[in-house]
Amino acid sequence: QVQLVESGGGLVQPGGSLRLSCAASGIIFSRYNMAWYRQAPGKQRELVARITSGGTTTYADAVKGRFTISRDNAKNTVYLQMNALKPEDTAPYYCTAGLVIPLHWGQGTQVTVSS
Repeated sequence: QVQLVESGGGLVQPGGSLRLSCAASGIIFSRYNMAWYRQAPGKQRELVARITSGGTTTYADAVKGRFTISRDNAKNTVYLQMNALKPEDTAPYYCTAGLVIPLHWGQGTQVTVSS
C-alpha cells in the first residue's frame, strides 16, 4: 500500500520560513518523480514544485527564488523549503508521486501565512 505522509506545515508570519517533508512508503521511491501541489480556497490547484527521479527541478513562477524542492532517496523523503513566505502562499500543500503524471497523493499539510 502506497503512503505519502506530509508534515511541517503550520502558521508563520509573512517573510518567515517553513520546511515541508513528505515520507513515502510502498513505492520504489528513487524511480518516482515527486511534486508538491497546493490549492487555496476558491482557486485552482497548482503545481508548486517538481523533482524528477534524476533530480531535475521545476517551479511555479510564483515561488521561483523562494522555494526549493529536494529529495533524499535513502530516506524516501521529499522536502520543500519555503522562504520569504507571503500571505498568498496560504493553502494546503499536497505531496505527489508518479512516473509521468501524479499517481499517488498525500493527505496534505496546511500552511498559513498571516500576521
